Amino acid sequence: MGARRIDLESTAMSPLDIPEAVGEKPSRPRVQSAARAIGILQEVAQSENGLTTSEISERVGIGRQATYHLLHTLVETGMLSRGEGRRYLLGLRVATLSAGFAKQLAPGEHLAPLVRELAQETGETAYATGWWSNEITVLTVARGTNPVRAAEVAQGHIGNANARASARLLLAYATPASRRAYLEAHELSALTPHTKTDLSVLEEDFEKIQADGYAEDHEEFALGLCCLAVPIDAPAAPFALAISAPLQRFVEERDRYLADLQRVARRGGQTSSVAS
Repeated sequence: MGARRIDLESTAMSPLDIPEAVGEKPSRPRVQSAARAIGILQEVAQSENGLTTSEISERVGIGRQATYHLLHTLVETGMLSRGEGRRYLLGLRVATLSAGFAKQLAPGEHLAPLVRELAQETGETAYATGWWSNEITVLTVARGTNPVRAAEVAQGHIGNANARASARLLLAYATPASRRAYLEAHELSALTPHTKTDLSVLEEDFEKIQADGYAEDHEEFALGLCCLAVPIDAPAAPFALAISAPLQRFVEERDRYLADLQRVARRGGQTSSVAS
C-alpha cells in the first residue's frame, strides 16, 4: 500500500485504568446476523461511493442470498439507502448514531477550550487525544487559522498509534503491561516510508518521549505532515495535546509550537487537578 499524503490547505480512561482484557482477542459474536449487519455498515461507511451487493458479499465474506436479506433489513430500517447504479449508501438514520457518538465522546469541559486556544496561538490544527474504551482516540479537534494548513484528523479517529505522535506519547506514559497489551492487539502498519513499525524501535522512542516530555513525528502518519504532542497532567497523562502542521512550517516554527503546547498543557493539568 502506498504512502498516504495529507493535502495542505468524555468518557476518557487513564492508561492506568485500561483492563488487561485490552490485549485479548475479541470473542466470537453471539448473534452472527447482527455481526454481519455491522460488518456491512462498516464496509459501506469506508467506501468512497457506496458498494454493490456483490462487492458487499465479497468484502464481508458472506453468501449472496444472506447479503440480500441483510441489505433488505438495513434499507427498511433506514441504516442504508439505495443509490444510483444499484449501490448501497449509508442511510439517514446513521446520522443519529453519528450525533450520539460525538455527544458521548465529548471530552471533559476543560479540554475543548484548551484545544481551541492552542489552535489560535499556533495557527495550526490542534487536537486532544485520550484513552476511550481501550482505544487511543482523538477526542476533540480545532482547526487552525493559517490560510494553508494540514487536513484535520476526525474526532473519534483510532488506530495507527505507532504513526501518531499523541498516541505514542500516551503509550509511553502507560504502564508497561498496558502498553504491551495494546501493541499486541493492534497491527503496526506503515503509512509512509518513515513510519516506525519495529517494536524495539518503538520502545526506544517511548523511552525518549518519557525523557523529553513530548513526542513528535515527521511524516510518519502522512507525507508532508508533522505532529507534536505533550501530556496533560503527567506522569499519569490521561490526555495529550497535539498540533499538526505542514512540514516546512513545522521545521521553522517547531520550538514555538512546543513552548505553546507546554504552556497550554500546564494550565490544563492545573484545571484537571482542581476538577478532581
